[in-house]
Amino acid sequence: MSNLQQDPAIRSLLERMPKNIQTTFTDEQLAHLKIAIGARQWGNHAVDFRGVVKFFKYRYYYVFLAGRNRRELSTKEQKIASFTQAFILSMAVTFVILFILLVLYLIKSALGIDIFEGYSFGVWSRFKGLFG
Repeated sequence: MSNLQQDPAIRSLLERMPKNIQTTFTDEQLAHLKIAIGARQWGNHAVDFRGVVKFFKYRYYYVFLAGRNRRELSTKEQKIASFTQAFILSMAVTFVILFILLVLYLIKSALGIDIFEGYSFGVWSRFKGLFG
């Protein structure tokens, strides 16, 4: 038995084949199989969350992986990544601007400054009701 046949990944692959097929691979073929198997392995991720949920008589697994993408992206994937990044950035900027406007409005209301005479958005009264 060659060294490649002792490799855990190759051994696992060969064990799933009929015995008469297992012995027909040359070392060169096994080396190429190992490269092909290695290309499919997930590797290490910053976030690797896996589990199983039993639902009645069935069991379902879930996997959540996240980490730095080290693959070369196709043109379509690059466009999607750019769009997603722009969308997330615009949502973050919108949230920050709305939060700053809320804080400025609360400061204005706390100082008793009226922009529109006799009109209120009701934010200050709700804020006072929560924390006052």
